[in-house]
Amino acid sequence: MENRNWSTPEDLENLLCELVSWNSETFSEGEKSFPKKAYRKLGTLHYFQEYPELISLHQADLDRAYLTALYKSDDTAQTVVLISHFDTVQTEEYGELQPLAFYPEKLTEALQAYKGILDSDAVCDLESGDYLFGRGTMDMKMGLAMHMALLEKASTEQWPINLLLVTVPDEEVNSSGMRSAVGTLADLQKTHALDYQLFLNSEPSFTQTPGDTNHYIYAGTMGKIMPAALFYGKESHVGEPLKGMTANYIASFFTQRMEWNPRFQEEHLGERTPLPVSLQQRDLKQYYSTQTPASAQALYNVFLLQRSASDIMDLFEQIANEAAEACNTAYQQVCEHEQVEGLGEVRVWRYEQLETYARQHYGDAYVENIRAEVSADATLDERDKSFQIAEELMIGCQELAPAIVLLFAPPFYPAVNTSETTVTKKGIQLLEDIGKQHGIDLKPIHYFNGICDLSYVSYQGTDDGWVSYENNTPVWGTDYLIPFDKMKQLQAPVLNVGPFGKDPHQLTERLHKQSAFHHTPAMLEQLIKQLF
Repeated sequence: MENRNWSTPEDLENLLCELVSWNSETFSEGEKSFPKKAYRKLGTLHYFQEYPELISLHQADLDRAYLTALYKSDDTAQTVVLISHFDTVQTEEYGELQPLAFYPEKLTEALQAYKGILDSDAVCDLESGDYLFGRGTMDMKMGLAMHMALLEKASTEQWPINLLLVTVPDEEVNSSGMRSAVGTLADLQKTHALDYQLFLNSEPSFTQTPGDTNHYIYAGTMGKIMPAALFYGKESHVGEPLKGMTANYIASFFTQRMEWNPRFQEEHLGERTPLPVSLQQRDLKQYYSTQTPASAQALYNVFLLQRSASDIMDLFEQIANEAAEACNTAYQQVCEHEQVEGLGEVRVWRYEQLETYARQHYGDAYVENIRAEVSADATLDERDKSFQIAEELMIGCQELAPAIVLLFAPPFYPAVNTSETTVTKKGIQLLEDIGKQHGIDLKPIHYFNGICDLSYVSYQGTDDGWVSYENNTPVWGTDYLIPFDKMKQLQAPVLNVGPFGKDPHQLTERLHKQSAFHHTPAMLEQLIKQLF
């Protein structure tokens, strides 16, 4: 029998610890080098030594790459796509333990002396010996480790199914990796005549509430969109405050109506999205002075189940108009009390209306120059650039002020749900049966309650829905793109099946060892073998 690298639980644990030790925080040098190391690791398999053309690195952005590795059977076109990400969030919260954050065994041992900084649940898990702590253990290098082991086993045993592994950078910020990989998946499908039957992600099982110990499997993932607002008033000297209107004054009326607004909450198939919340609010005045701030910005997080970008923009505009009306009423009362004329009423503009106005009055070149100059500024991220473009246009169109300019800021994750497909129903039933064999009561859920790269496959949206997003995203086409057309080509059911863990993105991020190294790998193997 051919020697195997990752066939035992001990081998899998060693593989995970090695993958975690490759520090790959988003935007770090380690994120750039990680796929090269994974390429070399997979390249040790006999199958890829025989067929090196089936494993490849592909460029994403910012000198980052993603990896694809295809085990191709001669017996079928049916293909399971194994999706994972290899980037992790930062590690500052580990404090003096930060040097150990990427060394699970050493960190788990070291935490024995730091129980005082852990909550009671984490202490209990640490003392049990059942968990492995460390950044990336849960989210989500264990998923990649299991996929690598599946690829090895399938190629060694010559399974009559194709397995296509794709692991990407930057899931934690903009999903640049997966958005880039969509085109490659469509190309590989055509080049190798693959029939995609299932997109299988192995993000970990997330708790639904604090203290939740259920192990979930997911038939889809929630979407996420970020409606944003630029508030544009008029500057003044603090000694003459009513000669202007601060952007902060306008913003206060808007955020009060956006934060936790149940009108943005969706319910579908008995599951409900979290309430919207502001992710950022600040004025755009760079330095202290006695000049009042004329512009401000705010970002709002909204989760999606069935609504489109167009639906969200319509609702966002309704809220903005209500906020503007309340602001105008309050402002008018101040003006009457102080016996001043005032600046006029705050008006609401969609970004697409602002851009159209600027093009009509100043020409297309004026707008494109602003977009190009902002895009070239490497000190700004996609969100900053979105606001910068809108603000530059408002500076040139101040006759539209005071105003609330509505826009979308990246990233955008469409919701995906394939609960009603035959493959998904059969797969969930199989997983529940297999789980019982391992003494695990798996609970199926329609929507993964964390952000997930499955958002970029099996897209079911309409043209109207995404055109609204394109038209109201200032950085669309320069710094941010979603390949909607390619996504529509990748039609197959989705499942997310991963190991049980706790506290992703926290000091106490940890992985349940029995789930990770014994139960979940066996469940994935049996799922693929029995489903196809």
